[in-house]
Amino acid sequence: MPEAPVFRDLALVFAAILVGAGVAVLLRQPLFLGYVLGGLLVNPFTPGPGVREVRLFEVFAQIGVVLLMFSIGIEFSLAELRRLGPPATVGAPATMALLILLTVLAGAALGWPPLQATAVGMTISVASTMVAAKLFLERGEIHAPHARLAVATSLAEDLITVGLIVLLPVLAGLDGTAGLLPLLGALGRAVALIVPFYIVAERLAPPVLAWVARRGHMELFLVVALGIAVGTAGLSSALGLSVALGAFLAGLVISESPFTHEILARLLPLRDVFTALFFASVGLLVRPADLFTDLPAVLVLLALILGGKALTRTLVLRAFGYPWAAAGLVSVHLAQTGEFTFVLAQVARTAGLIPPALANAILAASLLSIVATVALSALAHRWIEEPREAPSPAAAGPRSAPRDHVLIIGFGRVGATVGRALDVFGIPYVAVDLDFRVIERLQRRGVPCVFGDAASETVLREAGAASARLAIVAIPDVTRARLALARLRVLRPDLPVLVRSHAPEEHALFHAAGADEVIHPEHEAGLTLIRHAGERLGVPREALRTYLERWRVEEETAAQGDAADGARG
Repeated sequence: MPEAPVFRDLALVFAAILVGAGVAVLLRQPLFLGYVLGGLLVNPFTPGPGVREVRLFEVFAQIGVVLLMFSIGIEFSLAELRRLGPPATVGAPATMALLILLTVLAGAALGWPPLQATAVGMTISVASTMVAAKLFLERGEIHAPHARLAVATSLAEDLITVGLIVLLPVLAGLDGTAGLLPLLGALGRAVALIVPFYIVAERLAPPVLAWVARRGHMELFLVVALGIAVGTAGLSSALGLSVALGAFLAGLVISESPFTHEILARLLPLRDVFTALFFASVGLLVRPADLFTDLPAVLVLLALILGGKALTRTLVLRAFGYPWAAAGLVSVHLAQTGEFTFVLAQVARTAGLIPPALANAILAASLLSIVATVALSALAHRWIEEPREAPSPAAAGPRSAPRDHVLIIGFGRVGATVGRALDVFGIPYVAVDLDFRVIERLQRRGVPCVFGDAASETVLREAGAASARLAIVAIPDVTRARLALARLRVLRPDLPVLVRSHAPEEHALFHAAGADEVIHPEHEAGLTLIRHAGERLGVPREALRTYLERWRVEEETAAQGDAADGARG
């Protein structure tokens, strides 16, 4: 049967993907690294069983790129970019431009032509949102200010990457006679695609999706969404642009509809399968023996990715007024490359801008940078979470902290809500936060505040922990909240401390660290719903009050018992 080799290859690739993913999980590395490893295992150039129909997986890779860019367009958060403003929207392109300039200078030393060096710089200038988010999630700090800035910056780079996908093939056609004509032509074709597409799609997509929703044919959501994605990608390709650009634009249109979450829920499994095949195809299309043949290029690229990115991003964030600690954490987590580097490298290689040997060097340096970032992240947190210096003068706290005040550690949404209530009741408080913009807003309002990490004894002393009557720890970062609680207990063993938690399993951890009371928002919401439901159903108020009090006591007792068991263990 002629189709038998195809299914043999598919079975082989999925088995290799499973093995590679298992290795990545064991080594605590991103899954897509495991997929690349899986492709290398069944590479035609490695010993053992190998894939024969490599061309088939190149097609799968293109489908993977379309689905990846489509889903990114759907999930793309323009609101988050607008909220963080210039540090993300201006800082990201500035950092990328500086890295491209560094790459051109380094390429001149290695004998690379300027256009080739520029293409290499574009390829390695984008960081992986996937890698950064994974590292923050593992540490429980995805909502921390530096994590939000890093993810928003990476989103801005993703948006710029869409433009680079269009620009790279144009660069290949530039010469002394053509000048900027190819670039202007590409921009004209992009406008010819974007403007009519948005007018038509914005008017057509919502009614079609609404028609599907009203008739209850939920499985058609995926068909309609894929039709929009593939159709736009095909139109983009017909205009001489990248299929990735069309898919991204289609995702942006879907993102403006009320059906985003349903479409994503149905699309993500399919996207994940083809994304895995894309990264496996990266491993299939390279000769493992050639990965490090140009070792000087690999080392230079690795230095540019790790050192160049960290240095330029830190300087850019410092220019926006961020303290060294926050700038350093963001820069370390984004000192890597990721999935878009592979996409850009493939585009540049196809356009003839990057020779195969250099493409292999980029792949090797990219893989090494991701592995290194995981280790550097742990080192950076260890160094920054042991503060050695007092806060900078620009972020100085209250010159004379009030006595008998409330200490609010973390002045985000929860902390600010508590602060407003204390203002109403006339109770003095001091806010501690690591987000400098929060501190600036508080200073303009005349609110006593201290900039710095509450895990630092110096910061807590500056905030008047010694004379406080109550402390409220409302930091969304679990690790920093526990460190702050531990420091408070060293300074003031008798100080009542309330802690906000995110999950029931954190209660025992906070109680073990010395919290007097742990508040879980979901539990509180559940209790409020029980009280309101009971009142509407005619349950006597006294019975409701007794039940709710008993429930709280049982929960606190269970949490304290878990804490005691943990301490004995």
